[in-house]
Amino acid sequence: MPQISVDYSPELAGSFDRRELGLAINRLAVKTINASPEACKTVFREVQDFVVGESAGPDSQVYVEFQIFPGRTPEAKAALTEAVMALLAERVVPAPGTRLFTAVNVQDIDRDSYRSATLDG
Repeated sequence: MPQISVDYSPELAGSFDRRELGLAINRLAVKTINASPEACKTVFREVQDFVVGESAGPDSQVYVEFQIFPGRTPEAKAALTEAVMALLAERVVPAPGTRLFTAVNVQDIDRDSYRSATLDG
């Protein structure tokens, strides 16, 4: 644990290296919330539609969500969100004339109901 999801607008697909960003996010989780490296699992999802208020665009977004087991301090969670926000600002560059919205959320999940498995092929 953690399970990490990165949702991003399709206009950003070629503007950053997903694998490199995922590895950097995983390293930040290890450093800031003491996650095990092998427990960090990051998935990227391209979200087709993104609308902000009444804007005609062009807008794009990167939203990172961490699902973690309880027990981390609010300070550790805040450090993780700040570090990931800085990473996004460094690695994801919006196209000229567009607006990029970034957000990070760290959320506790219920340890008693969560299950996972690893299957070897």
